[in-house]
Amino acid sequence: MTILQEDSEPRLVEHHHSGLSTTFRGIEHPLSTSDAPFHQFRGIKYASIPARFRQSKLQTIYPPVTDATQHGPICPQPNGRLLVEELLFGVPEDRLPKQTLKQDEFECLNLNITCPAGLTQSSRLPVMIWIHGGGDRGSGSHWMYDAGPLVRKSVELGTPIILVTFNFRIGLLGFAGNTMIREDNKAAGDEGTGNYGLRDQQRCLEWVSQNILGFGGNPDNVTLFGASSGAADIICHLFSKANALNPMFARAIVQSPVFEPTLPDVSAAGWQLSRVMSTLQATDMTSLRALKVEKLLGLGAHIRHIDDGVFFREGWMNHFSHQHKGAARSSRSTSQKPHPPYYGNSLLPPSLHIAGHRHSSRSGSRLGTPRSRSRSRSDQGDTPEQPSTLQPLIIGDSSSESLLWSLPVSLWTSPAVVRRVKAICQSVTKSSNILRAYDISSATPEEEIVPHVLELVNDARCAWVTDCIAQNTKEERGGHGVWRYVFDQEGPHRNIPHHAADLMYLFDTCPLPDSISSPSSDQACPDMFFDGPFDVDDDDSGADSDFCFKDRDQDDLEWETIPVDEYSYTKVRDAMQSAWIAFASGNDPWRDDKVFVFGPEGETGERPTTLLNGRRRQNIWKSALEPLGYQLVSKLGAELSRGPCS
Repeated sequence: MTILQEDSEPRLVEHHHSGLSTTFRGIEHPLSTSDAPFHQFRGIKYASIPARFRQSKLQTIYPPVTDATQHGPICPQPNGRLLVEELLFGVPEDRLPKQTLKQDEFECLNLNITCPAGLTQSSRLPVMIWIHGGGDRGSGSHWMYDAGPLVRKSVELGTPIILVTFNFRIGLLGFAGNTMIREDNKAAGDEGTGNYGLRDQQRCLEWVSQNILGFGGNPDNVTLFGASSGAADIICHLFSKANALNPMFARAIVQSPVFEPTLPDVSAAGWQLSRVMSTLQATDMTSLRALKVEKLLGLGAHIRHIDDGVFFREGWMNHFSHQHKGAARSSRSTSQKPHPPYYGNSLLPPSLHIAGHRHSSRSGSRLGTPRSRSRSRSDQGDTPEQPSTLQPLIIGDSSSESLLWSLPVSLWTSPAVVRRVKAICQSVTKSSNILRAYDISSATPEEEIVPHVLELVNDARCAWVTDCIAQNTKEERGGHGVWRYVFDQEGPHRNIPHHAADLMYLFDTCPLPDSISSPSSDQACPDMFFDGPFDVDDDDSGADSDFCFKDRDQDDLEWETIPVDEYSYTKVRDAMQSAWIAFASGNDPWRDDKVFVFGPEGETGERPTTLLNGRRRQNIWKSALEPLGYQLVSKLGAELSRGPCS
């Protein structure tokens, strides 16, 4: 873990950007050393907001000197509460870094650039852009997303990167929509309605595409990565019309995506918004815009992406239906463009790789950069609804994502769960399959019902959906170009896997427990404690295992866990950072016909895909979830996750 100390005045640095005719004044990052110097430019405005519930406009004009020494304002959100990630981490509140970020509805579109020192336009380093999660809370400037440790790691590996974090509109400010707002936006010349947060993200991508070269980055080698609702945003970009016509990123990493059950159209979204407007006594655009922003915070927590008929490409929801290999895809348009040719582990021929995108590769294989602005759409033979390119993708989840909703789930009783499942399924057969698969009945003991519901919520809201997207995107890419992982490593404080635990390892910025220390050389098999039973039947096909067992009768063994020590923390952190950086640099992170495991107990490495049958409940998905279909499964997961009062 890296603790960032900014008590002393940071050393100022300057970088002239000829394309923008400005000199950015930033700071030398606190982790910078003489051997690995790197800088950070904070709070750079990338777009402006002309009015509430309007699409943002790209920022192109800057003063001769631009102050980039402080984080810019973030999107307004409720104060006085820890972020969900901070609560999940289990870190004592008095050990969390203290940070105060200004909030401003109209000045929140800004970004932070962390990059090695001494870059020029000819450096053309890979660029990574982080999309933060948190739903209606959070920001890209939060201390947990500081890019210093990850950029430093890239320098140590000899494959330096530039990392961009940024802020965008969230909550009601970022995703409200109805027919009244649509007409207002149309009159102003805006395209589509709602999805303002997603459009802000597109503006950031546009800004990076046009200007990152001036910081030494390669605009044709950009990797999006994000977690939770940020990962869901990336999936929206992958399936957007804008990405089909003019992709502005080369590849993507999707970590534990969390979707709302349905993406409403404008009319359905308006029904949700109407309840908020009624509460606030807002009847038209004038009164809606006249409301103090504080009155909008915390409202419409479940209002997010809108299928407005403009943002998404045709047939995008097909990726959420589960189909087995060899199954016919009758629901997919017969005009779907054939799979792109596959060259090694590249989605484009070597001749199309962008100059300056050929770094050394330890694996000897390359990932294609799916950009070619020189070709016209007629040359490509694409329709507006079909993607011209299919970006390589890393995607995965954690074994215990549903701990995110443990509090509302704890309010369920067994009879209430049974009634809700039957009401949603509207089928005796289907509801019986679900209840039987997750061992739920009206007679389930009170102390057992919550773990069973959490398992169902985990699969319905996260694990099964992630698997659907992984399989369908891989098939769309001809069976290659999608890398699957599972993150089952315990969180350092809670000693169990949980949602957002991967962020602690990836960014390496979170305070760690004092108990973490390097194991001594004679501690070959430390004491263990039981945290089971855990139904697992991993088929590692003889792969090396990092587990060790003391002399016990094999029949008495349950799934055992070890408190996270420095060795396991460092091993998982280094494996994850190295894989993400390799992928961003254009290399294969691991074989795409394998699944990579992070944990438990420090285990890392490639494993056969059959491992997923043990690490995840794939057999249950096939028998109980697939017959319901995505819409009902996601509705089931969402309603159960919100508790009996939803």
